[in-house]
Amino acid sequence: MLEIQNIHKTFNPGTINEKHALNGVNLTLNEGDFVTVIGGNGAGKSTMLNAIAGTWPVDEGSILINGTDVTGLPEFKRAAFLGRVFQDPMTGTTATMQIDENLALAARRGQHRGLKWGISKKEKKKFHELLKTLELGLEDRMTSKVGLLSGGQRQAVTLLMASLQKPKLLLLDEHTAALDPKTAAKVLELTDKIIEENHLTAMMVTHNMRDAIAHGNRLIMMNNGKVILNISGEEKKNLTVEDLLIKFEEVSGEEFDSDKALLG
Repeated sequence: MLEIQNIHKTFNPGTINEKHALNGVNLTLNEGDFVTVIGGNGAGKSTMLNAIAGTWPVDEGSILINGTDVTGLPEFKRAAFLGRVFQDPMTGTTATMQIDENLALAARRGQHRGLKWGISKKEKKKFHELLKTLELGLEDRMTSKVGLLSGGQRQAVTLLMASLQKPKLLLLDEHTAALDPKTAAKVLELTDKIIEENHLTAMMVTHNMRDAIAHGNRLIMMNNGKVILNISGEEKKNLTVEDLLIKFEEVSGEEFDSDKALLG
C-alpha cells in the first residue's frame, strides 16, 4: 500500500543551518499494516510523514501509494489517497462550523461542489450513528460548534473525518501528544477501533515507547533520518521498552537519549 524508496531531504542546503532530515529512507507497508514509528527529536519521523503527504518535495527517491507514483504530485492531489490527523487538536477541523458540517465536508472531499450545501436527512442519520460509536455523547451535540469541544473530543471527530472515505493510508502525527494521559488512552482506543473496523493501512508517529509497542502490528525506529529497526509479528508482541533500548544501542552504536522520548 505504501512504498518509500531511498528518499532524501535536506533543509537549508549550503547554509550554516543545513539539516539532513532524511538519509535514504526505505519502507514498505502492506495493505492492513498498522505501523508505529518511534525515535528521538530530529530522528526524521514527522519529516517522513510530511514527505508522504507532499507537504514539500523530496530531494531524491520515490513514494508510491497503492502502486501509484505520487512523488511529483502536490499535497492537494495526494489528499485523495490519504487521511491525516495532526498533533494539534485545532488542526484538521473548522472551529466555527458544527460537528455535522465538519463531517459533511470530509464526506464530500473530492466531489464536485455545487451551490447546494444543506446536509440531507440521510447524511444526518449516518453522522449520528458514526458519532455514537465514539461513546462520547457527541451524537446528541451534532449542531455544536467544533471549537467548543475538548481536545480529546476534537481529535475523536478528526479521526472520524480522516477515515470517513476509507483512505488508502491513514497518517497519525503524534495525534495524542497534546492530550492528558487519560484522554490520550481513549483516543488511542478509538484509533485501534477505527483502523480495525475500516481495514485501514496506517502509520502512527509517537514519542511514547509503550504506546508504540502496544499498538499496531509493526514498529519501526528511526535515527538520524534512517529506519534502523523494523519489528513485527511475535517479536513485537513480546517486546518491552528495555528490549527496544537494547536493540537501539546495538544497531546505532549509541545510547538512546531518554530525554527525547517517553519511556512510560
